[in-house]
Amino acid sequence: MRKILLVAFAALLAMSCSNDDGYEEVNPQLDFKVPANFPAPAQDVALNHPTKKGFELGRKLFYDGRLSADNTISCAFCHEQGYAFTHHGHTFSHGINNLEGTRNAPTVQNMAWQSEYFYDGASNSLEMLSIVPIHNPKEMDETLEGIAAKLKQDEEYVRLFREAFDGGSVTSGNILKALGQFMTMMISANSRYDKYARNEAGGNFTAQEAQGMVLFQQKCAACHATDVFTDNTFRNNGLPPNPNLNDLGRELVTGFAKDRYKFKVPSLRNVALTAPYMHDGRFGSLESVLNFYSSGMVHSETIDPLLDNNGILGIPLSENEKQAIIAFLKTLTDEEYINNPLFYHKT
Repeated sequence: MRKILLVAFAALLAMSCSNDDGYEEVNPQLDFKVPANFPAPAQDVALNHPTKKGFELGRKLFYDGRLSADNTISCAFCHEQGYAFTHHGHTFSHGINNLEGTRNAPTVQNMAWQSEYFYDGASNSLEMLSIVPIHNPKEMDETLEGIAAKLKQDEEYVRLFREAFDGGSVTSGNILKALGQFMTMMISANSRYDKYARNEAGGNFTAQEAQGMVLFQQKCAACHATDVFTDNTFRNNGLPPNPNLNDLGRELVTGFAKDRYKFKVPSLRNVALTAPYMHDGRFGSLESVLNFYSSGMVHSETIDPLLDNNGILGIPLSENEKQAIIAFLKTLTDEEYINNPLFYHKT
């Protein structure tokens, strides 16, 4: 494992580099690489290209409770690395004063390949998305100005911002840029499936896993598309509305009734680690998810046409097919990503 992590360290980030004259640059740009089996990024990375110091500052901010009003809730509180940066075991995320939100925390991985963020698409910018949890009164309940005021009292932060942004100061914009740079580099692309897709060593499948991949491509890949495993769209998958919440989904952002109960198609990378499932965390296992898709959907005016075959809802699956698909989904677990020391910060 140590060897794997060191290889990942060298491949993912060139934490220092030298120019043609042989001297080391103080804050070099990091080597953002598109994995060979991935599509082009949805975000323009050049607009805020990660640098060594910017990435390190973003990582420190990600783990700092001072981003919340009571200085206790960091980004990492709801996004734990060992579970692909989800809030493991929590149906809804918890924020300050142990307040409970209304949605399950999504993964933080391959963010540059997403065109919109959150289950309702409340942000379409990798740099601006952090505003949503920061301002949410049940999550961090803080303002960027409030965070900046706190961090300006910390001499180490003042120095780190100056180094990361060429003499820049602790500002709202630089806070968002640093967090964006950190998340840009959070790339998960070294699962056993990836090795299979790239014909690399370690990419062997069992017969059941191979069968599951074929079934997945036939029955699931229309929505969970490409090797990022999402088409970045919003769909109503026939999930019965939670009567205690009546979460309208995408309609809350667009205001259009046609978007009612539509939620973003999540990536399935590392999905074996990210229970519970769905936007409200109602399913505790992958078996429960597939049982729902085969026999648990309800009809509504905005249900996705792919799931409604002349009034017959769902995806027909036998028990053997369900187990094969689950076996395949487990090949999407990226041990290098969830154990990569680059994404962990010791305070």
